[in-house]
Amino acid sequence: MPQNLLDLDLAGLTAWFGELGEKPFRARQVFHWVHQAGVADFAQMTDIAKSLREKLQQQAVVTAPAINYAHVSADGTRKWLFDVGPSGGAASDRAWRNGIETVFIPEDDRGTLCVSSQVGCALECTFCSTGRQGFNRNLTVAEIIGQLWVAQHSLKTEPNRTTPNHGAGEISDRPVTNVVMMGMGEPLANFENVVTALGIMLDDHAYGLSRRRVTVSTSGLVPAMDRLAERCPVALAVSLHAPNDALRDQIVPINKKYPLAELMAACRRYLVYAPRDFITFEYVMLAGVNDQPEHARQLIELTREVPCKFNLIPFNPFPDSGYEKPRADAMRVFREILQDAGYVVTTRKTRGDDIDAACGQLAGKVADKSGRVMKRMHKEAA
Repeated sequence: MPQNLLDLDLAGLTAWFGELGEKPFRARQVFHWVHQAGVADFAQMTDIAKSLREKLQQQAVVTAPAINYAHVSADGTRKWLFDVGPSGGAASDRAWRNGIETVFIPEDDRGTLCVSSQVGCALECTFCSTGRQGFNRNLTVAEIIGQLWVAQHSLKTEPNRTTPNHGAGEISDRPVTNVVMMGMGEPLANFENVVTALGIMLDDHAYGLSRRRVTVSTSGLVPAMDRLAERCPVALAVSLHAPNDALRDQIVPINKKYPLAELMAACRRYLVYAPRDFITFEYVMLAGVNDQPEHARQLIELTREVPCKFNLIPFNPFPDSGYEKPRADAMRVFREILQDAGYVVTTRKTRGDDIDAACGQLAGKVADKSGRVMKRMHKEAA
């Protein structure tokens, strides 16, 4: 089977070229063509020797996930559904093909791509549409980096595309300036593939993103947080969503394995390596569940020893979620309590909700192998 070059970081590509009898600088050339120029046809790599181009045509491919559809929101947000292959299950469901969703959010000073890491998610956070779909498998490196590869190079060619202005006279010709691993799945549950993909994003021969502009979001896999700090420390966001163990056990079940005391300790350890001097705590506001003033005061006590900022996210409804969006006055009071205590607090804008691209709404198409969907259906029918 041909080697998909999107599966390889520069070290891996260099080693593979060595097996072909090629020199390391050839790997750098091809790496540049693939990632910076977005070229998948080896014949177009004009500064590569013809003999090598022919060898690559026989033994390699550059294959990103195929696009099933691309939707554009009224606010400019874009969502792609990528085909990531058959379910691999029983003969009766082999016709089902898994799909993952990727979202691009354009703003005046940046273009942020929200990237998926798994087909579905196994963590079962109760407010998350992705979690309701069950879990099929981890994405490969090519499937993760392929989302950025497609977005970067397809957006470049769009007519009338606006270019993010970074200030101080700096203008980028790259539509994607920031990447957040906040799409479908728990990134740290697919650790090796995610870290390899992160390395490609950061590589100056590929996308050259700053560690400060790449964010990994985790629900709190403590051992993997420590490994990430050692292997590839990028900006870290923690999906917190509750200020005490009793409530977090209910809505973020991984808390039963790694409770808040362990999670806060891991956050403090991560900051020793992090490119930013704070952790971002993501907090989805659920009406009447975690949005009361006492919850805000509990958050202050919980995070007192963790340099952090809060990103408050109004719940984005989806069918049969069982939750409601918080009232504006409840969010205002909650935010003001945190701000009065000296915290930096942002409220995430609801972007792309008309195409189900808002936070917590990504669902894709998941051939569930966990059995969770069937269990829930039986429970609801009982």
